[in-house]
Amino acid sequence: MNKCINLIEKLYKTKSLSIDEYEYLIANRNEESTQLLRSYAVQKRKEVYQNKVFVRGLIEISNICKNDCYYCGIRKSNLNCERYRLSISDILSCCDEGYALGFRTFVLQAGEDGSFSDEWLCDLLSKIKSSYPDCAVTLSIGERSKESYQKLYDAGADRYLLRHESADELHYSKLHPKNLTLKDRIECLENLKEIGFQTGCGFMVGSPYQTTRNIAQDLKFIESFKPDMCGIGPFIPHKQTPFKDYKAGDASLCCYLLSIIRLIKPNILLPATTALGTVETDGRERGILSGANVIMPNLSPMSVRKKYTLYDGKISTGEESAQSLNKLKISMQKIGYEVVVDRGDISKE
Repeated sequence: MNKCINLIEKLYKTKSLSIDEYEYLIANRNEESTQLLRSYAVQKRKEVYQNKVFVRGLIEISNICKNDCYYCGIRKSNLNCERYRLSISDILSCCDEGYALGFRTFVLQAGEDGSFSDEWLCDLLSKIKSSYPDCAVTLSIGERSKESYQKLYDAGADRYLLRHESADELHYSKLHPKNLTLKDRIECLENLKEIGFQTGCGFMVGSPYQTTRNIAQDLKFIESFKPDMCGIGPFIPHKQTPFKDYKAGDASLCCYLLSIIRLIKPNILLPATTALGTVETDGRERGILSGANVIMPNLSPMSVRKKYTLYDGKISTGEESAQSLNKLKISMQKIGYEVVVDRGDISKE
């Protein structure tokens, strides 16, 4: 039995490896280790969630951003980005459509739009929760103060997604301008968790300057932080960013890491991301077969979907869109899974 197999068996039993061990498992992945990880990940996921796939209605509420992250297509310096901001009535219309289709979680995602005051966001949240008390609301709107997070939680937000992007300070600094620090990002994540949010972190697979060691550090961070959700997807370059000439991340490695994360925390809510479906046409199906259990179809108005371009080639119509939810259900049924109408909260371990 080779070292990779031994490490997988150890991870399966203990939910923990050292950074060196994670690094070895990534650097030496092969078909045998991939298959074993996948089978264990699916087993653990089915023990907790059976064959259920949770869908979230993604609403991209603004592509205005005050930040200048080097990898992002809606960065402040991209003057070719056609900016927009949805009104509360626009967002509620998306929720109306999504609810009728069977969505019971709405994910409100945006750049760090400075016009989103606590008052405006709390008004929006109270309107959504009063209209749909059986639905969860996830926010993904970046770094804010602890006081702001508390107000949003008190207004009804249930979950918060904030990718940590890199658990290595030097690598983090190579992806972001100097005003953005890993220390601040981790502080935000800790604040969210302390307040009571179901909290999600995550990172890009194959981002510029990322080493195998960096990924191992990310896995160790996930192990210690114990997020309720974790979003990982392949890095995809955008033509209006400093990283335009870097190659995209590897879908196979991304799926391999999904399996590892499932073994680290068997009850985690783990999306098969749009980025994974962009890099490979069957990417989301491969993600589900590797241990993921969440898919986020797009509920945004068709008029703005192509404007929310975090990376080039993002799929904005088709099976990721809410209007084609039945196609998504069929594609999941073909691989043995069932899309369910459910809030899809994290299950207790």
